[in-house]
Amino acid sequence: MSENRIHRPYRVMQVMAGAPVGGIETFFFDALLALSEAGLEQVAVVRPNAKYQIERLESAGIRVVKTAFSPWFIFPSWAALAREVATFKPDIIQYWTGRAAMTAVRSSAVEVGWYGGYRDRWRFGSCSDFIGITHDLVQHIRRQGVPAEHIALVHTFADLRPSEPLDRREFSTPADVPLLLALARLHVDKGLDLLLSALANVPKAHLWIAGEGPERAALVDQMNQLNLSQRVRFLGWRVDREALLATADICVFPSREEPFGTVTIEAWAAGTPLIAAAAQGPAAYVENERNGLLVPINDVDALADAIARLVSDTALRQELAIHGREDYERNFTKEIYVRDMRSFYDRLAQRAASDQFGPDHHAASVQ
Repeated sequence: MSENRIHRPYRVMQVMAGAPVGGIETFFFDALLALSEAGLEQVAVVRPNAKYQIERLESAGIRVVKTAFSPWFIFPSWAALAREVATFKPDIIQYWTGRAAMTAVRSSAVEVGWYGGYRDRWRFGSCSDFIGITHDLVQHIRRQGVPAEHIALVHTFADLRPSEPLDRREFSTPADVPLLLALARLHVDKGLDLLLSALANVPKAHLWIAGEGPERAALVDQMNQLNLSQRVRFLGWRVDREALLATADICVFPSREEPFGTVTIEAWAAGTPLIAAAAQGPAAYVENERNGLLVPINDVDALADAIARLVSDTALRQELAIHGREDYERNFTKEIYVRDMRSFYDRLAQRAASDQFGPDHHAASVQ
């Protein structure tokens, strides 16, 4: 039996009301697959807006329930959860977003809120226990009045398979130019406008932006105004992160707001040198000039200088990649995630078995 197999017969309902694409959404599906491989019995309740990801779950034998999670008409989603609770009889219900938790139905299951960002406690009103994905998010949950024994720190993971680089000619990019990669939703918080401005000051470099979002038109317009159309490619949302990171020389992560950022550990896992802005998550985990270069938020000149420095310094790129990979192996592998989730679920099961939880556990545990 695998060292990471979950021994207890937990039945976990995983509930996500997410966007069609995004970092949190991608991790949700990766996490469920990892736990399924470890033997956890799960059902997923999701929006029907991520066809590829839903097919991945179904191919792994995970039952998927699809519902809209409409903020204006909540009853259909509430009814879908109620039916699935009655059928599946989960021991644990884990809500991955506040909107998902707002459809909570009364049951004997222990309810868990997942903090991938700085959320308000009231959005997880029925939850008694919580997961924070960084040390600071754990403290954020504590500051909202949740006792330490009801909180677990569980880091996210990156599970990238070795991949051959893509043919740059597929995207009209010369083979011999420094290639930057940004993996991000096209949203103002992600700082891609800063990256385009910085790129204008690094004339040799080219940039691939992999993602979709509401800022696409504005970013394309900015690219054209800066005369960067020959050096920038918008790739859309991609599912081949391994190949993109293997192709790029440098991964750039310029977010203004970022509770953690799975891109950090994806770059580390792939051995791709990282430049990140000092938002909350990267500032806590990226050590400047050791496992990445850290630049101030909203500082175009500092970002351009960091890019130019890495473009010209092969030895520094290699050093950052080596130490990044070390930190990935130490804290952010799939095996570590499964181990920590198993420990958390064990803790909940032990408390439930000792009758500290029951059908009315919510009010008692969120005082």
